Amino acid sequence: MLKLPVGNLLPHHLPAYAHASIESHSMPAEVLHCPSCGAAAPTDAVRCSYCGAGLAAVACPSCFGLMFAGAKFCSHCGAAVSRTESGGSHQLCPRCQIDMKTVTVGSSTFRECSHCAGLWLDPETLRRICSEQEKQAAVLGLSPPAGDAPNQSIPIRYIPCPVCQKLMNRVNFAHASNVIVDVCKLHGTWFDKDELRRTVEFIRAGGLEKARARHLAEIEEKRRKLASERTAVTTMLLSDDSFPARRSESMLDILRILLDK
Repeated sequence: MLKLPVGNLLPHHLPAYAHASIESHSMPAEVLHCPSCGAAAPTDAVRCSYCGAGLAAVACPSCFGLMFAGAKFCSHCGAAVSRTESGGSHQLCPRCQIDMKTVTVGSSTFRECSHCAGLWLDPETLRRICSEQEKQAAVLGLSPPAGDAPNQSIPIRYIPCPVCQKLMNRVNFAHASNVIVDVCKLHGTWFDKDELRRTVEFIRAGGLEKARARHLAEIEEKRRKLASERTAVTTMLLSDDSFPARRSESMLDILRILLDK
């Protein structure tokens, strides 16, 4: 094995394979460390793969983004952390089947799974968040998000509502966001890891308003087509000289059926 001399060697003094060796042993740029055991962890990790300690949780009251343990400000929007926990909720995570925690982020209270970072929001909480984010959208005037594809790392399967245990419907939020959520109309909506933040980003960019306008346009187009079809049928019948006679025959057929009964 070749031993490299030590001293004041500059990078261009090293052979090509030495550069490759150094690069292969360098640490990735975006690496954080577990506050419990010090092990390296990627920025999107929820739990430490070595000691199992929690690394990140939803703590941003503005965009509901995940924040790494010990962080004071959200890396997505810069808002200050605001999170309190109030113990178990006696509701099981629909994916992991473990007890979820009740957490309050800002003024919103919901259930959170500490294992997969999924969130369970009741209908009223979700309506309030959507309303508040739409108000911000009118002020911020952000450009539409890129529209990330649905998370392919999560297996596609129907999961039960934590309240009634019935299988929930998979729905593309607002039919245009590319965020596939699981909905129980009576009890709430399940957001997998980071999906609530993506939903908020969609709303802030005016996504809900545009989806609503598109839906109204589709309804109006259906009405127009239906009116056009009715007009065409009426015109055809009026232009048919035998229409009165055929209508009389139809009425006689109905009377015969009634008399037979």
